[in-house]
Amino acid sequence: MALIDWKDDFSVNIKSIDQQHIMLVALINDLHSAMKLGKGKEAIITVVHELLEYTKVHFSHEEQLMKNNSYPGYIDHKAKHDALVNQVVDIDNNLKSGKVVISQDVLNFLKKWLVEHIIETDKKYTTFLNNKGIK
Repeated sequence: MALIDWKDDFSVNIKSIDQQHIMLVALINDLHSAMKLGKGKEAIITVVHELLEYTKVHFSHEEQLMKNNSYPGYIDHKAKHDALVNQVVDIDNNLKSGKVVISQDVLNFLKKWLVEHIIETDKKYTTFLNNKGIK
């Protein structure tokens, strides 16, 4: 059973971003599966690293769209992205050093953050960017 099921309600009506959000959901689900199956530390570290790297790619793409189109909420939105990247970097570093293991709390944090970020933050730029012709 997946930790997060993609719902049409998550769509921001911009194909490239929706596809990236679906990939982020898949990576969090992969992490959940690895943990539930008792995969080794190295397998979990690999998935966390993939999640971190893909998150950076996604945020860069999203921020570039906002910046190129003079989205008025860009600075606040970028700050939220930066905060999450820092938190995932901390998780990644602590996992690699053995200070922390992936727990249900970490998974719930990632799930909550992604779903809330899409619904409460990303959806704010939908109409603005759609009106700029980005779909």
